[in-house]
Amino acid sequence: MFRGNHPARVDEKGRLKVPAEFKRVVDEKYSGAQYYITSLDGKRAQIYPFEEWQRIEEKLARLSTFNPTKKKFLDRTNYYGQVVEMDNQARLLVPSLLREAAQLKGEVAVVGMLTYLEVRNLEAYRKEIEENAFTAEDEATLDGLGI
Repeated sequence: MFRGNHPARVDEKGRLKVPAEFKRVVDEKYSGAQYYITSLDGKRAQIYPFEEWQRIEEKLARLSTFNPTKKKFLDRTNYYGQVVEMDNQARLLVPSLLREAAQLKGEVAVVGMLTYLEVRNLEAYRKEIEENAFTAEDEATLDGLGI
């Protein structure tokens, strides 16, 4: 499982060096060097080990072609998405369209989201956390889920 925040850098060529803590999880759990990098909103990059992305695709394939939410999801994830390979230095090239939309350059937050990584502009992420308090309603929702 991917967990925690391990700040990193996106270099001038758009490459993200995967933090060592997350690279260790990848090496232990996943085979292959392919990843699917995408976004639903253009504000954050979602990096899926390809095996995890394939699980999502298998579930989507079982849904009707006419399902509007499936289409909306695929429209967004295909618009921002690309299959990439990790190089020998544990770097991933973030697609330029997504890199520009999410302002991913220099210092970024690389956050574990259990089965994938999320990459955020560090300042925008910090601001969102500060402005979006965790409420009693959020606690009640988690309690209702048994967490």
